[in-house]
Amino acid sequence: MDAILGCTGFQWDESNTEKSWLRHKVTWTECEGAFFNHPFLLLVDEKHSGAEPRYYALGKTHAARGLFVAFTVRGDLIRVVSARDMSRRERKEYAHAEQESAQEDSEV
Repeated sequence: MDAILGCTGFQWDESNTEKSWLRHKVTWTECEGAFFNHPFLLLVDEKHSGAEPRYYALGKTHAARGLFVAFTVRGDLIRVVSARDMSRRERKEYAHAEQESAQEDSEV
């Protein structure tokens, strides 16, 4: 999570934005929304990290659409590489995180 804590916004590459829309019908505003809703799962993508660290996140849009977002951090900006709907396995992982979050909230 430290990787994105200092970020101040998003950097959009037109071809990546268009690719996410054409392939997966995901808009850039949906991608951004997924970073601001709870829970937000963030992992390092070791397999695709090369010249720069790559990350992926599972989050929900403001309209509750579950997204998988692959991104990198450049300076203090989040640069989305790709976004799509969560897979079945990812939805299951996210649902588990939601249950844990709800339990923590009820214990407070």
